[in-house]
Amino acid sequence: VQLIESGGGLVQAGGSLTLSCEPSRDIGMTFAMGWIRQATGKEREFVASITWNGAGTYYGDSVKGRFTVSRENGKNKMTLQMYKVRPEDTALYYCVVAPGEITSADDNMSYWGKGTLVTVSS
Repeated sequence: VQLIESGGGLVQAGGSLTLSCEPSRDIGMTFAMGWIRQATGKEREFVASITWNGAGTYYGDSVKGRFTVSRENGKNKMTLQMYKVRPEDTALYYCVVAPGEITSADDNMSYWGKGTLVTVSS
């Protein structure tokens, strides 16, 4: 299974960007989905996640109130809406899928995407 990410690119500080992710084939509907990011020279950081049924969402402290994660009803297509982006949001954003809740970059993930690069200019 591949996780196909899209939507990365260059954006000015204060702007918005939307990332999307969906698996290359059906993996069933019991997985949580999320985003992990890694900036150059830094450790991986939990960004956001959504439970298998879309009922629960979690956010990293640095993006709370600025990013919104959602999941298409009944599907494994996930979207991350990024608002009021900052230069420190610059990173490679990975889509992840896990059997349990995702609240940390160290959680046991079933699948990882290859990453989509987000660059925020000041």
